[in-house]
This record gives sequence, structure tokens and C-alpha cells, in this order.
Amino acid sequence: MDPQMQSGSMQAVLSVITSSIADERSDELFYEYLISVAPTEQEKRVIESIRDDERKHRRMLRQLYTQLTGRQPAPGLGEQEEFKRPNSYLEGIEQALMGELKAFEKYRGVYLALPDIYKPVLFEIMTDEMKHANYYNWLYAKNK
Repeated sequence: MDPQMQSGSMQAVLSVITSSIADERSDELFYEYLISVAPTEQEKRVIESIRDDERKHRRMLRQLYTQLTGRQPAPGLGEQEEFKRPNSYLEGIEQALMGELKAFEKYRGVYLALPDIYKPVLFEIMTDEMKHANYYNWLYAKNK
């Protein structure tokens, strides 16, 4: 667990949520690129479903931030995000897989620090991240 999160500090939770809003946008852009270079329609559809989940997560995190603070996150948060283009489709799939696993770990820390009423939101995001990691594992094995 992230040392910041061990304290259970709401400020740490809000900081992670804010950075996660931007991260989800960055992931969305990265996955748009992977969709554009995916070798089959089936792979494009799988990555499109993951991209759509990232968009959903971003909305959910913005809503959670608003519920926790009583105010909207900064306008345009994550809108200027960019990504580093991988050297190959397979490298991109590997990078996406590792990113999904790291996101799960980050969200686990937030989940443990949140009041129970908000935990279902993080549970949905966390289970989606594990589903995405499984899809990227499949895509990696298929293209290796």
C-alpha cells in the first residue's frame, strides 16, 4: 500500500483521486492509439471496451471527488495529458497491462481509506482494472 494512504488521510485520498482523473485520461489517449494499430477487428473491439471503461472511471472519479469535497475537480483536469508512443503494438500491450495492475494497487489503497458508503465506486473501478489486465494478458499472449 502507498505509504501516503496508510495514514488514511482524506487529503491523501483526494490527491490520489485527482491524479487518477488525469491518469484515466492519459490511459484513454494511449488506448486510442492501440486501437488505431490493433491488427484485428476483435482486438480493436476489446481495447475499445477498455477505453470506454476508462472514460467511465474518469466520470466516476470526478463524481466521487465532488461527493467527498462538495466541489467539482478543477476544470480540464487531465485534458492536457499526453502519452509516450510505444515502439510497437506488443510493447504497448505490455505497457497497458502493467499500467492496469499498478492502477489496481493504487485504487486498493484508496478503497481501504474511504468511508464505507463510497467503497462500491472503487470496487467497480478495481474489478474493471483486473478485467482489463486479463484482456491485455490475452492480447499479449495472442501477439507474442
